Amino acid sequence: MFKRFLQLEWKAFLRAASFGQSIGLKIFLGFLAIYILGSCLVVGIALYPVLKEFFPDQVPMKVANNFIAIWFVMEIVYRFTLQSLPVMDIKPMMINNINRKTIIHFVLIKSIFSFYNLIATIIFIPFGIFCIVKGDYSAIQILAWIVAMISMVLMANYTNFLIKKKFAENLKAFLPYAIVVLALVGLEYFEIFKISEFIGGIFNFLLEQPYLAVVPVLIALGLYFWNFKYLRNNFYLDASLKGKSTKIEATDLTWTRKFGSIAPFLQNDLKLIWRNKRPKATVWVSLLFVAYGLFFYPNPTYLNIPAFLVFVGIFITGVFVINFGQFIPAWDSGYYSMMMSQNIPLKQYLASKAGLMYFSVVVMAIISSPYIYFGKDILYLNLACAVYNAGVNIPLILYAGSFNKKRIDLEKSPFMNYQGTGASQWIIGFPLLLIPIGVWYIVYAIFDKDIATLSLAIIGLVCLLLRNYFMTLIVEGYRKRKYIMITGFKQQES
Repeated sequence: MFKRFLQLEWKAFLRAASFGQSIGLKIFLGFLAIYILGSCLVVGIALYPVLKEFFPDQVPMKVANNFIAIWFVMEIVYRFTLQSLPVMDIKPMMINNINRKTIIHFVLIKSIFSFYNLIATIIFIPFGIFCIVKGDYSAIQILAWIVAMISMVLMANYTNFLIKKKFAENLKAFLPYAIVVLALVGLEYFEIFKISEFIGGIFNFLLEQPYLAVVPVLIALGLYFWNFKYLRNNFYLDASLKGKSTKIEATDLTWTRKFGSIAPFLQNDLKLIWRNKRPKATVWVSLLFVAYGLFFYPNPTYLNIPAFLVFVGIFITGVFVINFGQFIPAWDSGYYSMMMSQNIPLKQYLASKAGLMYFSVVVMAIISSPYIYFGKDILYLNLACAVYNAGVNIPLILYAGSFNKKRIDLEKSPFMNYQGTGASQWIIGFPLLLIPIGVWYIVYAIFDKDIATLSLAIIGLVCLLLRNYFMTLIVEGYRKRKYIMITGFKQQES
């Protein structure tokens, strides 16, 4: 049955509408994964001599064992932030004669082959081999230690599974565990009780008694069956059909009526941002990136590379345009087909998206105005970049949206979430950021930086005056690809 499940998942992967569009992204992520694993291998090889150099009077293995507790906590944190749980479309299987235990075992075993489980493992194994070669420990002792460490990796994997599945909707149940962890961190920090040294001592004892490696293996198995029990108790069709009870905070959006025919669409966009995790995160990220200039403007090195400051200005004033705009209309993918079946003017729908992005550019330009502290040239450049974003980048990113056909789950975690990301999202970044830098630099090379800055503002103003013409072309592009987008948005990603 496992073989059949693998065949079904492979077919779902190949037959997805987003397969061709996202193949470039998957290749890129594949190379990135190879790079990360290669870096981890280098760390694993270098770890023994580095510890020997910094702690010459201690055995490297015992030093490493003292950091296991810290590593485990960091492992849980980064997994919770970055790792996506394995998913499987179980509804069609629930009406067939398939043992639900088999399906649950498949999902849990599938999580073992996660990329995140390889990262630490590739570090531990070379380090253990070094300890054997240097004669610190026997092969049996190191084998037991490696088994224990791999069990710790699986413990982190299934602990993250529990936190996200069992405790995500009931954080109060997780609170006692969090308090215990924070208490141990506090005791460690104030040197009252060194939990790191205590756990390090346990692993040192395990090296002396290799048979004790069975203990972490049993703990990992215990977490596995805890997950299994939870999933089995929630494995029924009504669980997926039952609606979530959500407290909706009513927001007065009557003020949007002054925007005329686009007001209903604008209200929907504001509600979408306010009520969902991922679009709401784009707002907070945009506000945080106002401080982006503090990394560059005080640094005299970048003042000698003025073209780079154009990138900073475009990014600060257009960060919401980039983060939110690149997923238009995928934000509405859950009901896009319904909208397209109604008598809804497409031009008004897109104009509301543009209006929201125009507003964001104005807000970001105002918030970033205190950068005048670093000189009037910085303020003028930021304002020129804001006008350029409004005139050029907003129509450009709206047009790129007509090539989006990947569905987005609004409630999924925004961290390291590539759902909805395709080739168009990667390609559009180049003209958004590189064209204004190129234009500014060419004018700067011929004249000076003041005229170069003015040229960006003039280009933006001219394009703003032509926005109705551009909108007509954009609407035509959406009409041509209407059914391609609808088909793509109906595909569920696994």
